[in-house]
Amino acid sequence: MNSELLQWVGYAASAVIAISLAISSIVKFRWLNLAGALVFSIYGFLIGAIPVGILNGIIAIVDVYYLVIIYGKKEIFEILEIRPENKYLIRFIEFHNEEIQRFFPGFTYKPDMNTVSFFILRNMSVAGLYLAHREDSNVLKVGLDYVIPEYRDFKNGKYVYLRLKHKFIEAGFTSVMAEGGSVKYIKYLKKLGFNEDSNGMFVRVLEK
Repeated sequence: MNSELLQWVGYAASAVIAISLAISSIVKFRWLNLAGALVFSIYGFLIGAIPVGILNGIIAIVDVYYLVIIYGKKEIFEILEIRPENKYLIRFIEFHNEEIQRFFPGFTYKPDMNTVSFFILRNMSVAGLYLAHREDSNVLKVGLDYVIPEYRDFKNGKYVYLRLKHKFIEAGFTSVMAEGGSVKYIKYLKKLGFNEDSNGMFVRVLEK
């Protein structure tokens, strides 16, 4: 491998590691950091910089170790139902408002429009907030499905729409409807089985 190409391998590894440090999701950080460390380790051995190769090889092993722990750990999901006027709910929305606006542009909290309200807990830590209301008697209209950055791995969504599905059905809902306010939220909805209808809304049918 010529020296110029080797240089670009080093630049690429540096870029991947730098990007990983800017990511808030622990899982994504570990995967990107692992990729960068592996490439950097190979780069170090190829240019004869043995300490660089060994150090980054150790970093890669550490990333693998923590990824095994993350994927092997059994997480306990729960919901904590909240009243519309709950002070912590209102403060939570205020605190995360800037982030919320990225995924739900123009969102404003309206207590009367959020009659199905709960926090999603993961091992007793607040991981997200779900606000919705009944529309057209049997449709659950989502107002906010916000997940804090550390937990954006789709597990919250799977918990709500797969494991809590029976709860919605028992309450008389036959489908869930959401507006695709942003590109990232639309991607999230599609991954969770929502389909866009003729009105530009995203719908997921609740089947027993």
